[in-house]
Amino acid sequence: MLRLSDEQWERIRAHFPEENIPPGRPGRKPVPTRRVLEAVLWILNTGAQWHMLPQSYPNYKTVHRRFQQWCQQEVLREVLTELANTLRDQGDIDEREAFIDATFASAKGGGDEIGPTRRGKGVKIMAIVDRHGLPLSVSTHAANHHEVTLVQLSFDFYMIEAKPEHLIGNKAYDSDDLDSKLKKQGVEMIAPHRGNRKLKTQDGRALRRYVRRWLAERYFAWLQWKRRVLVRWEDYPENFLGFVQLASITMLLKRF
Repeated sequence: MLRLSDEQWERIRAHFPEENIPPGRPGRKPVPTRRVLEAVLWILNTGAQWHMLPQSYPNYKTVHRRFQQWCQQEVLREVLTELANTLRDQGDIDEREAFIDATFASAKGGGDEIGPTRRGKGVKIMAIVDRHGLPLSVSTHAANHHEVTLVQLSFDFYMIEAKPEHLIGNKAYDSDDLDSKLKKQGVEMIAPHRGNRKLKTQDGRALRRYVRRWLAERYFAWLQWKRRVLVRWEDYPENFLGFVQLASITMLLKRF
């Protein structure tokens, strides 16, 4: 049975209010939020369907309902933001150099914000990580969008106030228009040129930072240990994003 440590729970519990049932109202007593969260973590780790939740956890319908409420109210995003800013204040997050990348997750069911690709229908998980591989932004989008068009949307999910001085990506982010837009925001985009590019604009000295792009790939490797994010089964995109955010929360909690 998965358990949060007392220290981990105390760090995040303020974001998870307990359900309040008026005195004298008939029915079951509310389930403690900590037990609900630990049940969701079991689903996240195993990738199992909701009804397969072991009997040692609360009823799966209660767990699913509470999880959906957290996703709709952006509770998990608030937790992620607070943890990231606390780690930055402690010096454990260094955003001066950040790395951007995306990974594909197939979608076996229906639902909104799913796009067709040559690999089948699915979603893209976009992430910006710091120079330690810790998430600064995580978001999900239909898979048929090009990654260049999703960079600005990724910054809508950025969790700390200061944007990176240098943002490093692969050839998919080689775009003069993107370079210009980010430069106005004080961000230098560093990406190797595509093979068909005629006018070379990327400074070779800045491109030396590209050798550390494996940090973004390592984040996705960590993420994919959580089996529930390998395939999107959720009808609602905010629920799948909630699982991605929760997986990132578990990464940050290990830094305390």
